[in-house]
Amino acid sequence: MVTPHIRIVYTSVIVEAVLIAIFVLGYAAIALEHPLKINKAASALLTGVLVWTVYVLAAADKAAVSNELTEHLGEVSGILFFLLGAMTIVELIDAHDGFEVITSRITTNSKRKLLWIICLLTFFLSAMLDNLTTAIVMVTMVRRLVQDQKERLFVVGMIVIAANAGGAWSPIGDVTTTMLWIGGQITSRIILKLFLPSLVCLVVPLVVVSFLMKGNVKKPSAGPSPLKTSAFERNVVFFSGLAVLVFVPIFKAITHLPPYMGILFGLGLLWVVTELIHQHKEPHKKTELSVAQALRNIDAPSILFFLGILLAISALESAHLLEHLARFMDQRIGNQSLIIILIGFLSAVVDNVPLVAATMGMYDLSTHPTDSFLWEFIAYCAGTGGSILIIGTAAGVAAMGIEKIDFVWYLKRIGWLAALGYLTGAGAYLLQEHLISL
Repeated sequence: MVTPHIRIVYTSVIVEAVLIAIFVLGYAAIALEHPLKINKAASALLTGVLVWTVYVLAAADKAAVSNELTEHLGEVSGILFFLLGAMTIVELIDAHDGFEVITSRITTNSKRKLLWIICLLTFFLSAMLDNLTTAIVMVTMVRRLVQDQKERLFVVGMIVIAANAGGAWSPIGDVTTTMLWIGGQITSRIILKLFLPSLVCLVVPLVVVSFLMKGNVKKPSAGPSPLKTSAFERNVVFFSGLAVLVFVPIFKAITHLPPYMGILFGLGLLWVVTELIHQHKEPHKKTELSVAQALRNIDAPSILFFLGILLAISALESAHLLEHLARFMDQRIGNQSLIIILIGFLSAVVDNVPLVAATMGMYDLSTHPTDSFLWEFIAYCAGTGGSILIIGTAAGVAAMGIEKIDFVWYLKRIGWLAALGYLTGAGAYLLQEHLISL
């Protein structure tokens, strides 16, 4: 006769196995989007809903699970509203040919030089804004610099690596570093400690690619803009949009409200600005340059894809599967550096936010004080490891949506470069710590 305790444990194991199986199958459907001819957004939405459905059906207290979903949806919607606001602002700048302010100053046709300029610009911009916003801005800008789609996709892949590397060394550059900063695990000292490893994470792949890339890039033909915006309008919208994006982390620091409130406030301001500068135009021309039109042009399926992925991961988090995984590694592996490196690899498969949240719950500040090796290395690995897969970070998901990047293509062409940069950057941090401790 099976005892109640054994029966509960047995049932729990079956439920966990089913949750993992659904997640893996959903992930496979996303990766095989092109062979299956099923949009990744559909696969992600089905995965997210099915995982929560199995979880709630197996739960004794269904009201508690519903409350958990509501809590997670608050966090998820915050990310989605931020993404929606940032994409709309960037689309509005692009509609006004605002990126001409920068692209007109990039005169080189060399593939190597152009790649270095774009990636280094992304690296530093990501630390000031955040990796998601920077990826959206830079990917949109590259569309005006590189005509050939295959070449452009490669540049976009490198932008994902650069954005995540740049976000890792700044307290406001990545969601995970912001979490650790707010939680008291790290301070602004992270800028000094992680700058070199993050730079190595980007430079190593760039050096490798420099030996592979040859020749000149073909830029899009410089014909007249169909929207015929004036220089004044381009400059106003570009610099207003850039100021709004830069203001988001400042708004967060002053008000302590989540970033999506800052981006929505900025979108509202930019909406007013564009309405004022176009108020005397003919209705059809005014509509083409409006925020309403920009909202119609953004990639809605990408936002739904992001929703599905985040829902699925939040279900795994609520079922404590990620926490169990973190504790399993802690008990079986033991070596702290190796565990954190593996967490970085896992962040390419599972969102880095719940993984970092699990580690924050595992280790306390009394044992590992602020700015200790553990927290700094977690910030680096969780921030940069996600670049190995295109859906491992918000920046990658945004780039995937804008340029329709195939999961398998990214894995073959960019994934190994991201892994190389990630591991060499991790090695640079460990070496740096060793030399400091001597």
